[in-house]
Amino acid sequence: MNLIRNKGFILSRQTIDRGTGMVVILWLRTAQGPVKLEIEQEQAVFFISQHQQAQAQALLIEQKIKLDKVTPLTLKNFSQQPVSGIYFNQLNQFYAARELLTGAGIKCFEDDFRPDERFLMERYITAGIEFQGLETNPKHQSSVSYPPPRFQRITQAKCRAADFHQFNFELSMLSIDLECSIKGQLYSIGLYSDDIEQVIMVGHPEPDSPDYILWVEDEKALLTAFIESVHQCDPDIFIGWNVVNFDFDLLQKRCDLHQIVFAIGRDQSAPYWRGNRANSSGTNSNGQRYINIAGRVVLDGIDMMKNATYNFPSFALDSVANEILGIGKHIDDVDNRVQEITEKFHHNKQALADYNLQDCRLVWQIFEQTDLLAFAKLRAHLTGLAIDRAGGSVASFINLYVPKLHRAGYVAPNMGDGISDLVSPGGYVMDSIPGLYKNVLVLDFKSLYPSIIRTFKIDPMGLIEGLKAPEQAIEGFDGAYFSRDQHFLPDIITELWRERDKAKAQNNAVLSQAIKIIMNSFYGILGSTGCRFFDPRLSGSITKRSHALLKTTQSWLEAKGYQVIYGDTDSIFVAIGDDYDQGQSRAIGKELETYINDKWRRTIEDEFSLTSYLEIEFETHFQRFLMPTVRGLDIGTKKRYAGLIVEQQGESEATEQPATAKQRMVFKGLESVRSDWTELAKVFQHQLYHLVFNDKPLSEISEYVETMVNKTLAGEHDHLLIYRKRIRRKLADYVKNVPPHVKAARLADELNKKQGKPLKYQYRGNIAYCLTTQGPQTVEYLSAPLDYQLYIERQLKAVADAILPFVGTSFDQITDQQLALF
Repeated sequence: MNLIRNKGFILSRQTIDRGTGMVVILWLRTAQGPVKLEIEQEQAVFFISQHQQAQAQALLIEQKIKLDKVTPLTLKNFSQQPVSGIYFNQLNQFYAARELLTGAGIKCFEDDFRPDERFLMERYITAGIEFQGLETNPKHQSSVSYPPPRFQRITQAKCRAADFHQFNFELSMLSIDLECSIKGQLYSIGLYSDDIEQVIMVGHPEPDSPDYILWVEDEKALLTAFIESVHQCDPDIFIGWNVVNFDFDLLQKRCDLHQIVFAIGRDQSAPYWRGNRANSSGTNSNGQRYINIAGRVVLDGIDMMKNATYNFPSFALDSVANEILGIGKHIDDVDNRVQEITEKFHHNKQALADYNLQDCRLVWQIFEQTDLLAFAKLRAHLTGLAIDRAGGSVASFINLYVPKLHRAGYVAPNMGDGISDLVSPGGYVMDSIPGLYKNVLVLDFKSLYPSIIRTFKIDPMGLIEGLKAPEQAIEGFDGAYFSRDQHFLPDIITELWRERDKAKAQNNAVLSQAIKIIMNSFYGILGSTGCRFFDPRLSGSITKRSHALLKTTQSWLEAKGYQVIYGDTDSIFVAIGDDYDQGQSRAIGKELETYINDKWRRTIEDEFSLTSYLEIEFETHFQRFLMPTVRGLDIGTKKRYAGLIVEQQGESEATEQPATAKQRMVFKGLESVRSDWTELAKVFQHQLYHLVFNDKPLSEISEYVETMVNKTLAGEHDHLLIYRKRIRRKLADYVKNVPPHVKAARLADELNKKQGKPLKYQYRGNIAYCLTTQGPQTVEYLSAPLDYQLYIERQLKAVADAILPFVGTSFDQITDQQLALF
């Protein structure tokens, strides 16, 4: 056996029991290819208070649970009690002991860390790993003769962290998609990458069919051909759209039906299915399933886009492809997709193959356009999360924080240890002053919550240490005190902040976004009961500090003679008056930015003897700005406003051409940005506000309102009157206060049932409907006249009366005489 030294990117991790003990298995991708790394003689461990050690040992011996050792340690819990470590050579004994001791009322600390997680975490290994070990003959687990396994097996491995940025190889992807009947019978499977375009199709070869179609006799042959293609392509990563819970789930079921080993692992093993708090089928309480494939990873496009904070009205592939790529799917009837797919399978298989391959290609292009793989790799590198992990902000924090905590002499608390009657508030939202303004400046605290953590040393261990000597600590809120020098979270944020600044300097938008998401998650983690470090004194010392910062900043601005008309979480809106042009307004914004930052720097140094990391930025100059009132009241709204920004396009110094102005409208919380309003409202609002913000005569504004009403009544805007909503529960679950879209869905499915068609809306989904004189009806079953008066009242009038009173009129004043004619 040869001694091998190398480095690679971690694809997956797991722990298994063998007769000789526990083994941590890491699958890697290296420059030379895939590697299966086996780390032997690892142990599982949890901690208990030392005063319960004798009781715990007696229980374990009595129940014949095998443990390796119980060792008093120098570590202590957050209650300052010394702890002992209980070590196990077998994972099943670890789980049995945990259940036994917890049932006996003995608190086990850190008993939910898997040995593979702890192994990586304690060595600060995230995505990149350097290793050495003995090269051993690979083993494969399938009895079927597929192409021979192509991976290197390393045993007796030793590991340390490596920077994956230095690796000179890329991870390979394969986009997959399948087409099937409504009962799950497979018609075809598509595969797409830089190296392959293939559709495996059930059917007899057709004349002049494209070369990319591989014809197979039946479903069993289809599955076998797919598995063989996977081994020929040998991807590191599968990508797709709802690919785990639909594509792979169905592939597994059809393999089981035909008694085929779903041998897609690099060692030709079948996948292992798992779930968070899973039941016997590997499904969690939300129906979500997770898949582990030896040597490969599955990245779902929907999960990845949500992790990267993309937001769309619908995450359907055709909708996202239209938003990102400007193209959609090759299918005519999107609402009856399954029926059309079946029709194509029986009568036009080549068209179905084209559609199947297009789905694969769209997912691939979305991943490329949005750099989702780069985002996933960077997220894994920064946090230590598995690359396929959806969500995971709490786990990210644990990976970064707990190893440092151990080295400081503490074990982590358990979930529930920080529960108390204290409640920490959300972000501060000022009462607004409604009005139509000229020259409103927005001053925004840059990453306010992370800045507060850095400045005031807010930290879980820092709280415990600060309470031991409050006279020397930094006072927080709700009785919290934080150590000035014993903490980790402020330093973690400082390092992330530094890396984000580098990313910005290098124009690396993907890395900058990944770091921003991680940093901004830390407040939510400390305020979440789902985190072991939850303590309302921590989250309260962040949010209540932010309240004080905004209120004090408001008082400083008002002392300088400016009017603060609104503030929300980390932003302050300042009306500076009408008598300034754009250049003067921006100059005032920069002046206020410098003034406030200097004031906070001096104040924090004087009052707390601390360095301020708070930074307010002059972010936006609204040339015109509307802060509307709450409908029917005189008080101002919150989180709802609109403004006009005039941007200078083309710098005269650089281009030797005069700069040109470009207007940009901003809507926050209003109809234009809400998915539950019609396009009629959005078009109307955008143009009406444009007229008002540009000081058009009242006659021109009134004429536009009248024109929109007339065209709506004449049916010229029928295409803009569609509501689109998501049904979030089963239809049967709506009992009281049934909303219009559910009424429309029930009526549509009654008609579907009468016509012998599949029911579309029983188990959630998206619906398009209109309001008619006979109530809400779906677009596909529209039979009654549209209720134009209702649209005018609910859509046009509601939009208009948010702004028209500020120019001395109202929707009724403009339209009363006109509407009386109908």
